[in-house]
Amino acid sequence: MSKFTSEMVDDYADKLLIGLTAEENKMVLDEFDIIDANLDLVTQIPNIASVEPMTHCLDDFVYELRDDEVEPSIPISDLLANADETDGDEIQVPKVVG
Repeated sequence: MSKFTSEMVDDYADKLLIGLTAEENKMVLDEFDIIDANLDLVTQIPNIASVEPMTHCLDDFVYELRDDEVEPSIPISDLLANADETDGDEIQVPKVVG
């Protein structure tokens, strides 16, 4: 017997603000049953609870982080020199909405 009902699927669809036809509801219900069956297969793996979660797919993965180095930034006046229109320290752009 399925853990999911047509009413549950309709409720989820309403919460997601999507409308489902009866045919779409049946399709989602069938997919839920397939997903549930696959999850049941995973839970049947021996000692699955003792497996430590992975943070990366490679066991020998080494994080190589660079040192933070403070570098001087480009003066704003030099950056704004390439802009067509400016207003103080801001670039003016054409209005695109309304």
